Amino acid sequence: MAVEIAASSSSIDAHEKRDSYLQSGIQEYLLWRTLDNAVDWWFLEGGQYVPLKPDAAGILRGKVFPGLWLDSVALIQRNRARLIQCLQEGLASPEHQTFLAELTRRANQR
Repeated sequence: MAVEIAASSSSIDAHEKRDSYLQSGIQEYLLWRTLDNAVDWWFLEGGQYVPLKPDAAGILRGKVFPGLWLDSVALIQRNRARLIQCLQEGLASPEHQTFLAELTRRANQR
């Protein structure tokens, strides 16, 4: 996963870097465009980046790291309390618990 914060270079980040990440096989790319007050999150599917859409509550939910949740509105508004609350909700989610169990299983097989 690649995460970037961009201001003046947002057009470069949104195109050239994204293409570079795609060629490198980066599975998810998150770009916070601060001057545009926008957050873009893409995931790799079928050899192409697909925009990650927020759920009904407006939360972006990572696919590679289940439980990695982001309230993009709170990020743009710099609402730290809401950002932390959203992340904690994601870490407490059943999909994150399943992800942790799988990581533990793999570690124990070594």
